[in-house]
Amino acid sequence: MSVLDVRDLTIALPPGADRPEAVSRVSFAIARGEILCLVGESGSGKSVIAQSVMGLLPKNLPVVGGEILLDDEAIRRAPEARLRALRATRMSMIFQEPMTALNPVMRCGEQIDEVLHEHTAQAAAARRARTLAILREVRLPEPERIANSYPHQLSGGQRQRIMIAMALVLEPALLIADEPTTALDVTTQAQILKLIAELQAQHGTGVLFITHDFGVVAEIAHRVAVLRRGELVELGARDDVLRRPRHEYTRMLIASVPSMRPHERPVDPAAPVILATRGLSKTYAAGGWLRKRAAVAAATDVSLEVKRGQTLGIVGESGSGKSTVARCIVRLVDPSAGEIVLDGEDIASRPARRLRDFRRRVQIVFQDPYRSLNPRRTVGEAVIEGPLNFGVPRPDALDRARRLFELVQLDPASLDRYPHEFSGGQRQRVSIARALAMEPELLVADEPVSALDVSVQAQVLRLLADIRERLSLAMLFITHDLRVAAQVCDAVAVMSQGRVVEYGSARDVFANPRHDYTRQLFAAAPGRGWVFEPGGSHP
Repeated sequence: MSVLDVRDLTIALPPGADRPEAVSRVSFAIARGEILCLVGESGSGKSVIAQSVMGLLPKNLPVVGGEILLDDEAIRRAPEARLRALRATRMSMIFQEPMTALNPVMRCGEQIDEVLHEHTAQAAAARRARTLAILREVRLPEPERIANSYPHQLSGGQRQRIMIAMALVLEPALLIADEPTTALDVTTQAQILKLIAELQAQHGTGVLFITHDFGVVAEIAHRVAVLRRGELVELGARDDVLRRPRHEYTRMLIASVPSMRPHERPVDPAAPVILATRGLSKTYAAGGWLRKRAAVAAATDVSLEVKRGQTLGIVGESGSGKSTVARCIVRLVDPSAGEIVLDGEDIASRPARRLRDFRRRVQIVFQDPYRSLNPRRTVGEAVIEGPLNFGVPRPDALDRARRLFELVQLDPASLDRYPHEFSGGQRQRVSIARALAMEPELLVADEPVSALDVSVQAQVLRLLADIRERLSLAMLFITHDLRVAAQVCDAVAVMSQGRVVEYGSARDVFANPRHDYTRQLFAAAPGRGWVFEPGGSHP
């Protein structure tokens, strides 16, 4: 018997949308003990389907057709009181970003206890015992301490485990996981995927796992459903879909997955060194407002160099120090020690008032363009702001912006639009154009594609590679995604606990990692046993 049976589900879009329906006659079923991965790009309808099952759809997205059966109970027209009773007991959901899903002013143990208090008649002592038991079950250390901690006191991986504990504490028949590992680094992601698979097998839970990462699909799926603009275009066993995709859209998605095999791209050995760091360190000092804190060495003795036309990748887990190094290099934070040499000039200790010329020569592209672009200004104003500040006449700055929009494959006529009028991939192109408007010598890209769909990610990566070639830029590329690093980086520095533990050409590091930590990173990469190719994938 199916835990979840979705039959001809149709969900309408508001008037004025680019299509009439968010989901069109979608049907699939999930058996007990089965993991079905629902994949597709942003806007394909994945999360809308999940919200419809949970009864969480907003009123402007009505279900206009089909049925949703949970253990043979029709829930499409169930009253809110019945849906509330089913949530957590028969069906639960893990959200993508636990920091926004968890209550920041409640201790983690209290949030798990709230689920038990609302849905059971257990006494407080029994609920506390169950809370500690589920924390141990999701492999959290020191359950008592974790239960008494607030979400902000835990790491991203620990917060996601709290979400999993809340979802599974009442052993529901159906678990919906909506992109639960997208924001996690590779080793934490591997731990969470393994944990979900183990708990699912242990409890016989049916799992609807929503993702755009085919590495994750290869790792945990039993079956795969592919959505495109609200329509189910392919449904089948994991091996059949990944090895022998039938629909051209599935083949396109699989072809967009970066390979773990680095590209061979010779770098001119005579090219000048644009940037070099020597013994770069950053220590956040002890002390605090209410209590003393131990000093934290975020980066220690980091020495790197980037030549003109070369891309150096810095990879590592969250907290490894890679973003701290990037922020020191662009002088968003002041280094504690060491040198940052740009074209032979050390700017590490230069005071902020003397960094004006440096700001023009080094530009950064951030991970989230929606937060780095001003929502109240047109994208054209964002692109020309830098040149105007450096004395470029407005007509010339606008002409440069038009040329840059063509370079990043955006319509120059859209310069008058606002950031919210673009897709995520288009906003990242705007951010790249804004950085290039200053005609920099060094471009720092800090996780620029981690939040993008696989096909959009492939487009942005090709764009960055093309821009590097055409403009002979030096590029520092920060990422936790080894597949992305393999495709864009000529050299790779692997960081762990603030130190560079391995440094060499991308070809050498990927083919023969020498350090144990590097080997652990490669071993944790999801779908590492699969080679994704345009015609299909094979282990």
